[in-house]
Amino acid sequence: MNAAIIFFLLAALMLTGMPVSIALGLTVLSFLFGFTDVPLESVALKLFTGIEKFEIMAIPFFILAGNFLTHGGVAKRMIRFATAMVGHWYGGLGLGGVMACALFAAVSGSSPATVVAIGSILLPAMVKAGFPKRFGAGVITTSGALGILIPPSIVMVMYAVATNTSVGALFMAGVIPGIVLAFVLGLVTWWRARKNDYPRLPKASWGERWKAFRESVWGLLLIIVVMGGIYAGIFTPTEAAAMSAVYAFFVAVFIYKDMGLKDVPKVLLNSANMSAMLLYIITNAALFSFIMANENIPQAMADWIMSHGLGVIGFLLAVNVVLLLAGNFMEPSSIMLIFAPILFPIAMKLGIDPIHLGILMVVNMEVGMCHPPVGLNLYVASGITKMGITELTVAVWPWLLAMLGFLVAVTYWPAMSLWLPRMLGMI
Repeated sequence: MNAAIIFFLLAALMLTGMPVSIALGLTVLSFLFGFTDVPLESVALKLFTGIEKFEIMAIPFFILAGNFLTHGGVAKRMIRFATAMVGHWYGGLGLGGVMACALFAAVSGSSPATVVAIGSILLPAMVKAGFPKRFGAGVITTSGALGILIPPSIVMVMYAVATNTSVGALFMAGVIPGIVLAFVLGLVTWWRARKNDYPRLPKASWGERWKAFRESVWGLLLIIVVMGGIYAGIFTPTEAAAMSAVYAFFVAVFIYKDMGLKDVPKVLLNSANMSAMLLYIITNAALFSFIMANENIPQAMADWIMSHGLGVIGFLLAVNVVLLLAGNFMEPSSIMLIFAPILFPIAMKLGIDPIHLGILMVVNMEVGMCHPPVGLNLYVASGITKMGITELTVAVWPWLLAMLGFLVAVTYWPAMSLWLPRMLGMI
């Protein structure tokens, strides 16, 4: 009964058009004062203990690093390197876009940042080269979603915070699925370009490729700094995030010099705004999960699933359906923080690995970012391309179908996610 009341309150508030974070907070307050005897002191204590986790500090640092890289000329050098490597194949600039998105994702941790950084440079170049605007928009909107699967990923940090899972193991688990999805998106791009005979770039010489690599190497080194540092045990994921912010500042201001010191306060302010918004969502989600746990709702759901014989296959299918539906109305941070504490105990009872569940949820978030009505990547791409959401939705469908096929593979082939962290002894 209490579960029905909580979800009814949340759905009713969200249907008014209220931001999810505020709807979460009001749901908790309404339930506390109207339907339960939980002392407010324990809620206040949970409010502080729920957000004092060391891992949460990684979020503002990764956001700051991503902003420095977005404004600091790293993206255009990565595009130059990517197009030098694959531009001579069918749909050259499009394939370069997929590769550049994958590389930028590995240093930014954010999908919208990847779409902005790569799309704002590459889309005008693709239109100028003779590609249809729809094709370019489809490539960038979907490839930008790699930003939350290829580590470092802010959404993975949120999952780790919500479920007390290892951030380092999650990062390593995202590497192979991220590479596979980039390959799948590249394959769709190449196939459509070949079918429609889209332009190809002249084949770059090895000298030109070496020059492009040399120019982009400072940005690419950040991948080694973060992932190598975590794997080698030199620093924790949170310390890696702080290192990446300092490194990105140094590269943008003193090496590439695409940013002056006078631009730094603006980047800091933008990062602080984004961090405050996410931390506000995390705070309200911590209270929501506290109420859920206090009312024993996840455990009751787990018992119901076990008693009705809904095995691992049925549960994972249900998870995908629920998360894809939630992606129609909510953005990834809110979905992760609301659903992870509910699904996690059920998955544990069924013997599903928490790292596998995390990657599965992240891939669902990726799909949600690329379809209406609230797909973040669609709105970001719409701002860059000046295309309507309906037109963009039509543009992304071939890549979106491929992403759904990839989601099925990730769901029922756990080894794709778990092989690397297991080999490295992280799980």
